[in-house]
Amino acid sequence: MALPFFKSSSGKKREQMLAIDMGGRTTKAVHLQRKGTGFALARYALVDAPISDRAPSAELLGEHLKAIVQAIQPKSKQVCLTVGVNDALVRQMELPNMPLDEMRQVLKINSKNYLQQDLSGYVFDCCPLPQRGARSAESAKGSGQKAKILIVAAKKELVDTMVEATHAAGLVADGIAPGLIGPVNAFELAMPEVFSQDAVALVDIGFRSSSICIVFEGELILTRVVSLGGDRLTAGLSESMGISYPEAEGIKIGMPLEVQPALEGLMSPIGRELRASLDFFEHQYDRPLSHVFVSGGLALSEPMLQMLAREMMVECKPWNPVSALQMALPEQQGAEVSQVAPQLAVAVGAALGAF
Repeated sequence: MALPFFKSSSGKKREQMLAIDMGGRTTKAVHLQRKGTGFALARYALVDAPISDRAPSAELLGEHLKAIVQAIQPKSKQVCLTVGVNDALVRQMELPNMPLDEMRQVLKINSKNYLQQDLSGYVFDCCPLPQRGARSAESAKGSGQKAKILIVAAKKELVDTMVEATHAAGLVADGIAPGLIGPVNAFELAMPEVFSQDAVALVDIGFRSSSICIVFEGELILTRVVSLGGDRLTAGLSESMGISYPEAEGIKIGMPLEVQPALEGLMSPIGRELRASLDFFEHQYDRPLSHVFVSGGLALSEPMLQMLAREMMVECKPWNPVSALQMALPEQQGAEVSQVAPQLAVAVGAALGAF
């Protein structure tokens, strides 16, 4: 599911792609390259994100991207950046069949009518969504039927800043994509049979926010962002135990038994908010969710997954976003990739969408 705000129109088949997930605390980057009929992971990097009380300037962001380039040393200058889940509006709706360029223009002019919000100063993109057991939106063109479309909007100022920063870093902005869709793209490649045949929820727990995407037999049914993430857990644990934030971060992952009661109380709001999305799907489609797959840094903690499962009332499992990729990593990264893989879901998905 490729959905960048803009994409190179050269028409050339991309042989490699650098994708950068601009996280709230840690920036995740992957360098993928074509290999045979699949893709290989050539290198990855996790770099501390720039700390700022306001949105980073193009200059600050450009310096940050330079550090990532130095860490990964990609052979290509093409890069796809992601817009955070709180900075991109993602909606699904039905629109009359028309060329995608016309859809973008219609949304730009009539955002208040279609999206119930005045989004002047935003840029838009659209992507036809595949539908279960029916012809796709593309094949329905000319039939008079409406097409199911995924719509994304972000502030033009933000997109312009990201483009300027990539140029400052010596890169070429090949695409800018909504981070919310990254796990969906990566999961489709990692577990194609589950993706196409089951009803699953993909939960990505980020630093400040968590997201959930529900996929039913290959169709993206629902997306939702919850303004609760790992930062709230660490800050709450720090306050309740009277310890520093770094200390709380360390024991949150290590999970000593004495901190589990405190963490359960902090995890409860996240689980309840995510459970509401499952309830909506199950009520609308009269079918239970068969699986919940979790990505993000907390996915490596079995106790945290168990807490989340108790709140969501369904088993929560970690998954590996790089499992379907061939490994072409340096020796040290190859030995460590399993420990960081759950954090790479958004970046991997963005890269796959950009190819």
